[in-house]
Formats: sequence, structure tokens, C-alpha cells
Amino acid sequence: MTTKPERKTLVLIGTNHRRAPVELRERLYLASAEAADFAGRLSDRGGEAVVLSTCNRTEVYLAHPEPQGSAARAHAELARLARLPEAELGSALCVLHEDAAALQLFRVAAGLESLIPGELQILGQVRAAHEAALNVGASGPILNHLFRQVLHAAKRVHTEAAFGEQPSSIPAAAAQLARRFYGGLEGRRILIIGAGKMSELAALDFTSAGAEGIVVTNRGPSRAKKLADRFGGVAVGFEQLAEELERADVVISSTRSPRLVLTVEEAAEGIRRRRGRRLLFIDIAVPRDLDPAIGQVGGCYLYDIDDLGDAAAERRTDRRRQTVKAEAILAGEVARFRAWRRSLGVVPTITSLRGLAEDIRTAELERAEHRLDSLSPSERHAVEALTAKIVRKLLHTPTVRIKQAALQPDGQAYVSAVEHLFGLGENGR
Repeated sequence: MTTKPERKTLVLIGTNHRRAPVELRERLYLASAEAADFAGRLSDRGGEAVVLSTCNRTEVYLAHPEPQGSAARAHAELARLARLPEAELGSALCVLHEDAAALQLFRVAAGLESLIPGELQILGQVRAAHEAALNVGASGPILNHLFRQVLHAAKRVHTEAAFGEQPSSIPAAAAQLARRFYGGLEGRRILIIGAGKMSELAALDFTSAGAEGIVVTNRGPSRAKKLADRFGGVAVGFEQLAEELERADVVISSTRSPRLVLTVEEAAEGIRRRRGRRLLFIDIAVPRDLDPAIGQVGGCYLYDIDDLGDAAAERRTDRRRQTVKAEAILAGEVARFRAWRRSLGVVPTITSLRGLAEDIRTAELERAEHRLDSLSPSERHAVEALTAKIVRKLLHTPTVRIKQAALQPDGQAYVSAVEHLFGLGENGR
């Protein structure tokens, strides 16, 4: 019989905002370089790995000939990150295989699994995770095909199902929360900590909601000034935080700092000057930027990224029709991926069958060499081309039928029959 390459099983192990609170997710959060390094370690021994880590999830996608062992290694590494015993972390982890694992990634990229359904940022994060794994050689043919198809499917969902038609993002949910908190944002002063993409979206959503004063602070003052200038605001240094806390109505923070950006002790002076006036803090960073103890100070109201789910639920219109169409699109895409995976199993058989036919063709031409001596070079080329064409035509229908059979439940029996009939794998074939 033909020698089959070792089959890789698709496995997902990880957690998300549905299974783990932000306190656990921030422990499992990995920056891009850390996620790529993690994927690299898990992709040895002939496997593949991509690690997707965002504010709402850390998920490890594996294609490995030793699925149980690779998943166990990933579990152990995640437990180390979380500083928890493996058994204790296990209840927060989701483990899926094959079609279920593929479907989860399709749903994630399309925004169906997001805290804010339909948000578009996740698509770029999925692409970046795959590219990071590619750069360290961790992603191979199975995951490369899956992630390429996933990105295509996500775009289909947003265009054909209009799933991303309504503005949906975490900063938009934060603006909605602030609007409800104050009964409107007209004339309100917004202090934004951070100057990245999420801060930019926050500035856009808050100004669109009526906020008039945008103040930006960031470790890098040039980026803070650039963002503030874009929205007619001002940039301030971190040393001015206490003064700005006294004047702000909303503080929204989104940095990539691995540590707290603002502790309750550091905020104390600015909060004390307010003399009990309400101040809304919204922390959309993972790991969190703002000390949870701030929410216990009189007049301070602190919301983190998990709290925004409820606020977002109130601002959504009925997405049922769009969701049903999106689910149908993804179901078809998963079926396509499954068919591609099954087709891989017959590639060695098809290759061996074609190789056998080519060996017979060339051997017969060599046997007839003395009868072909009188042919001109062009005539000899014509004979070569004719015999090669005959072989291709003879093998076309069997090749198509083998590929079709691979998609059926009893496909392997069909393939085995072909291998037996042609003696594939025997005598070195």
C-alpha cells in the first residue's frame, strides 16, 4: 500500500470572555511576540500552532500528529501563565477537535463570538496571529489553509450577511455606557489614557456622541499630541494626571501596559479634589490599566471590559436575521474545509497512481528505443507528447473519482481498492 503522511488532528484549547472573567484573561494575555514564541514551542515534533490572544480570548490552534500530547503541553503552559494548578484552570478552558475547532475559528474571525457581536477589530487580530506564527515557522499547510479560508469567510459574513453593518466596537459600547451614566455627553470632558487604535476609536465614538473636551495622555507624548490634535483636544503628560482627574467627567484607559497604569494611591489626590463629584472610569485594557480599588472610592464608578457586555446588549438592534445568514455561510465554509482535509488523504494514492503510469510509459518508450532511432527530434517529441497525453486522459476520470470518494464516509475503502488493484505501494511503488 502507499505510504500515507502522518495525519494531523486539528485541536483548539483556550478560553474567552464567555468562560473566564477578566481577572483570569489578563493573566493569560500574550503580546504578539510572546504568542509567536508560544506557537513556536508547540509546533515542534511535526506539528503546527497559531496562538490568538486578545482582550477577550487566548486560544491555541493546533494541527498535530500527537493531538493529546500537544494539547496537554498547551494546557500546562496556560496554567503556568495563569499561575494556577492545571486542574483548577481546566474548568475555564474549552477543548475542541476537528470541525468544532475549525467552526470556532470561523465564528471568532467573523465576530460572532465577540463581546460586541460584529466588531471588526478581531479580523485584523486573527490575521496578525497567523502572520506571527508564520514568521517563526509555526504555522504549516493545515493551519495556513484554515486561516486563509477563515479570513475570506469573515469578509463574506460582513458583506453578504451585513453582520458588521451597525457600528459595533468596545469603545462604542463605552460611549453608550457613559451616555447613559450622565444622561448625555454634551459638554463632558473625556480623559483618554493611551494613544493606540482603541484610544483612537474611543475618541471618535465619544466625540460623535457629543463630548466636547478630549484630553489624551500617553507614555509617548508625540503620539498623544497626534491623537489629540486630530479631535481638537489637548495632550498632557502623565505627571498632570491628578489635575486632569479633578476636571474629567469620564476616564477611559486602553494601553498595552503589563502593569497598572493608575493605582488608587496615584489617583487619590485628583479624586480628593473632586469632593465627591461623580467620576466614571472605563477600563477597556487587558491586562487592566486601572486599579480595581478605584471603584471603591466614594464618587468613583469603575467599569471594566466585561461590564461593557451588558451595555452593548442594550444598544444592539435585532441581529437574528443577519446571524442566521452568517451561520449558514460559516457552515458551508466549514464543509469546504472538511472536504479539503479529506482530499489530502488521497493525494499519496493519486501521486503513486500517476507515478506508476509514468514509469510504465517511460519504460515502454525505452523498450522501443531501437525502433525510434529513425525518428527526427521533432517526431520523437511528438511521440513523447502523444504518450503523455494518453496517460493523462486515462487517469483523469479515476483521479476525479478518487477525490470524490474521499469525501464519502466509506471513501477510504474505495481508495484502498484502487491501491490493491494497481499494486500501489508494492515493489517500491
